[in-house]
Amino acid sequence: MNKLACLSGRFGRPGIVFIGVAALWWLITRYGAYLGAETRRDQILLLILLSLGLLFVCYLPVMKKYVQELTYRRRARKEQRLPDDEERLAQTPPRYVTVQDIRHTLRRQYGRFWGRKIRILLITGTASEVELLTPGLTEQFWQEEQGTLLLWGGDPSQPENADWLAALRRLRYRPADGIVWVTSGLSETLSAPLTEDALDRVSRAISSCCERLGWRLPLYVWSLQESPDERGRITQPVGCLLPAECSSDKLKAQLQAMLPGLVAQGIQQICSAPRYYFLLSLADRFRRNIDAVVEPLSVLLRPYRQLLLAGIVFSPATVGGERSVRHRWRMDNRWEALPETVQQLPVRLQPSRTGHNWRRSLAVMAAILMMAQGTGMVVSFLANRSLVAEVQEQIRPVQNQQQPLTERLQALLNLQKSLARLQYREEHGVPWYLRAGMNQNADLLAVVMPLYAQNAHLLLRDAAAAHLEQQLRTFIRLPPDSPLWGKMAKAAYDQLRLYLMLAQPQHMEPTWFSRTLMREWSQRDGVSAGFWQANGPTLLAYYASGLIAHPQWKLTVDEELVSQSRTLLLRHLGTQNSDAMLYQKMLARVAHQFADMRLTDMTGDTDVSRLFFTDEVVPGMFTRQAWEEAVLPAMDTVINERREEMDWVLTDGRQKAPSPVSPEALRQRLTTRYFADFGNAWLNFLNSLHLRKAQTLSDVTEQLTLMADVRQSPLVALMNTLAVQGRTGQPREAVTDSLVKSARNLLSQEKQPVTVPESRLHGPLATTFGPVLALMDNQNNSADMLNLQTYLTRVTQVRLRLQQIAGSSDPQAMMQMLAQTVLQGKSVDLTDTRDYGSLAAAGLGQEWYGFGQTVFVRPMEQAWQQVLTPAAESLNTRWRTAVVDGWNNAFSGRYPFKNVSSDASLPLLAKYLNTDTGRIARFLQNNLSGVLRREGNRWVPDTINTRGLTFNSAFLKAINTLSEIADVAFTTGNAGLHFELRPGTAAGVMQTTLITDNQKLIYVNQMPVWKRFTWPADTEAPGASLSWVSTQAGTRQYADLPGSWGLIRLLEMARRKAAPGVASGWSLSWQAQDGRMLNYTLRTEAGEGPLVLLKLRNFVLPETVFELSGTSAFTGNDEDAGDSVEETD
Repeated sequence: MNKLACLSGRFGRPGIVFIGVAALWWLITRYGAYLGAETRRDQILLLILLSLGLLFVCYLPVMKKYVQELTYRRRARKEQRLPDDEERLAQTPPRYVTVQDIRHTLRRQYGRFWGRKIRILLITGTASEVELLTPGLTEQFWQEEQGTLLLWGGDPSQPENADWLAALRRLRYRPADGIVWVTSGLSETLSAPLTEDALDRVSRAISSCCERLGWRLPLYVWSLQESPDERGRITQPVGCLLPAECSSDKLKAQLQAMLPGLVAQGIQQICSAPRYYFLLSLADRFRRNIDAVVEPLSVLLRPYRQLLLAGIVFSPATVGGERSVRHRWRMDNRWEALPETVQQLPVRLQPSRTGHNWRRSLAVMAAILMMAQGTGMVVSFLANRSLVAEVQEQIRPVQNQQQPLTERLQALLNLQKSLARLQYREEHGVPWYLRAGMNQNADLLAVVMPLYAQNAHLLLRDAAAAHLEQQLRTFIRLPPDSPLWGKMAKAAYDQLRLYLMLAQPQHMEPTWFSRTLMREWSQRDGVSAGFWQANGPTLLAYYASGLIAHPQWKLTVDEELVSQSRTLLLRHLGTQNSDAMLYQKMLARVAHQFADMRLTDMTGDTDVSRLFFTDEVVPGMFTRQAWEEAVLPAMDTVINERREEMDWVLTDGRQKAPSPVSPEALRQRLTTRYFADFGNAWLNFLNSLHLRKAQTLSDVTEQLTLMADVRQSPLVALMNTLAVQGRTGQPREAVTDSLVKSARNLLSQEKQPVTVPESRLHGPLATTFGPVLALMDNQNNSADMLNLQTYLTRVTQVRLRLQQIAGSSDPQAMMQMLAQTVLQGKSVDLTDTRDYGSLAAAGLGQEWYGFGQTVFVRPMEQAWQQVLTPAAESLNTRWRTAVVDGWNNAFSGRYPFKNVSSDASLPLLAKYLNTDTGRIARFLQNNLSGVLRREGNRWVPDTINTRGLTFNSAFLKAINTLSEIADVAFTTGNAGLHFELRPGTAAGVMQTTLITDNQKLIYVNQMPVWKRFTWPADTEAPGASLSWVSTQAGTRQYADLPGSWGLIRLLEMARRKAAPGVASGWSLSWQAQDGRMLNYTLRTEAGEGPLVLLKLRNFVLPETVFELSGTSAFTGNDEDAGDSVEETD
């Protein structure tokens, strides 16, 4: 009997609950800590929760029965099976209640697992026929005897009892083991034969019953046969079980196989009593007309019926089978024809669930899972055994001290990789093939980690510590005056930090540790360089990471060595490199927080594109907003981090760092560095500004109007922005102090002179922005001080002057007149403003050169160029008509300007070349004195007044060449110069004779002497000739050149070069017709003497003074290409 039922009957459910609560309280007080219930409050809460669960489990059957009864009552009232005022069940008891009674009865009789011990058969057929087989079953609904439970399944010809079938479905997992259809239709006398329609109705009813139950059950046909009263006859099972997929022929064969047995047993029974002829009569019927049985049943064997016809039983009606005890029936041997268990049936005839067989699927899945689990356990066992063996093989060479150091480190690296793999699996889960209950990852990790630590300490930590100690001792042993202090201080700091990281795991940084230690320990004794460089960082980084997780691995350091190293580093540590790193770290924090500042952002709503442009920007981190909102907090953060670093590396927390490495000094250095970059960023931007080029005078006027308009000027807006940005970082005076000072000044106004408020810059950008902000100081009205307001006022004056010219009746003439006054050296408003702007730009200094030129110089140059361009064209015309045309008429086609026989007039040439009164000098002095000045014998452009003009470089070169010739050959106004000649010897030459303007020099190989000559000499037959007498012939003439330019022609034919050892001397050589050389030495009084006139050979006087094609301006410092006389053949 069920033990729980016994306990329930003896103590009741409240007693069970009380005992369970007491047991739970004992378990909670004893083992509650394992569940997290350590305090009394937690234990009481846990007891309440478990007690509620216990109550629910104990009273679940009661609640379930109550719900079932309530559900049945509601359904009965809805179907009007109960009167409105009737609270009891007036007719048939609820089917759920009946099934519950069946379950309780069977549980009391067969125990909790009664479902496996009994056979359940669902009896169907007409009520009268079923009563002939099992008396009382149709009224009692169920009967049980000897492990067989009969259930009334209803009449197939009547509507099915859905409630009863639904209730039966809850009786057991499989509600029934088979369906028994009781019929007398196969008998010859009891009823009419079965028709196909009747069998169809029966087939549909049985199929519907199976669907209601959710199972396809085997069907047994129980045929009742006519028989006299055979009380006292020994009953026996008469029937046969059919095979799967049975056909009419197989059924007929099965029935025919029963004949011998029926005849034998029938003879035995009839011999004992003549009235026991049931078996013989059944055998006789099979022999006479077996088809009368086979044909009706063949309808049930058709495939589309989906009926599992499993057997046929033949018997007479039950006589005297009534029992006085309800739900009991008299079971005899006839029922042995049915199988005891469904397993005795063929597989295809065994009960199966309709629809999807979840139980079978679950069973298959469970079997698959079990096989997978078994396979997984085998695979896991093999994989874990392989892993353990692999780790064991890696540990042996690491612990073997006889192995070379390189091999031990390689083995340690392999073990390290395995440990890293184990740690990763411990954190993220092991692979599937290592699980299945065989996972050894945690145990293996716990065993291998101490072995790794033991060997890593020896091979890595202790070796690294020894190397670092050696380096630190080398550092502290340096002489005080050693030049290596500065070079080794930073390295010693890193070494000390590495050394302390091994002893203080909380400060360990694995990446920095491995990288820096490899740099300091690039070569390890006993280890190949390639192996150490390739695998050293990995070994060190992993050990550093492990040191963080296992602080007990820390190193015991040499405190005296650490103290000495700290003392020396605090005294000699240079902070430039560290400052650079911290500065870059500070900028990285704010680099992307602020947008870059463009020119349009600095000029507000003004139209700056009409005046200035640039492609450069100011980085957003170098603005006043960035400084106040981001840079200062970032600097504080970096300084705090640096303070922490200094505290643990260079101090032990008890001593304070000296001032060079103090946070205050670091703040000052970072601030200085930031504002240096701040100023450079703004300087680079402002010096990149360009002035928008104006094409016409009206464009220039519009630009000047926009620039000078205080309300709309982009320049004023830009300067205001610079005033704000330039005061970044400037200390602000407290408001209270400012109010007190103002009140004090008001009270003492009569005693004190009026003072101007100070607007000078005192912040960190004073050096950079001071010059440009000084221009905005309008309080200082000193004549020597330049300011922006005065410049804009002068710009307004120039703009009004240009507008006056543009509005006149003849703008061209007025512009030429204005330009002429400047070219002649007279001052006007335009040049005054230009000069003022140049002074302002120069006052800004070289750092602001580009900005000063763009803002203060180029606007006036652009206006000046628009004025001077028409004047330059007019001046070119006057130069051509006043000088060039007369020059060409006088000298073109004559020697030395052309290689012809006719000579140029020396007196006329003197009228042009005279330094003071010459036509060229007078023209330059009268028309170009404002833009061209004379320096010595050279004409140099005025770099200030010529801005906007482009001198013709050929013109400047020409007038400088003529000026040089005039200073040598026309010093007295007319042509005239003095020089000396000295003859020289030559092989094969006995005598040479040189005559110029009747001045002779005869040389017959005696001691050579200097002879003075004058050119041109006063003679009626000017000219020059050269002759010689050789050792093989008489007198021969080299050249005879008449005219005043004869000497110059003769010099042109000579080879000329500077004479060594003779001041202002040149060696002259003529090659005679016979190949001999005629040598002379020339010594001059001024410059190149007569050789200077050779510069007039092929000389052409340029026709323009200024270039109007846009070529680059001449600087006025070009060297003449022909300053020295070249050697010619």
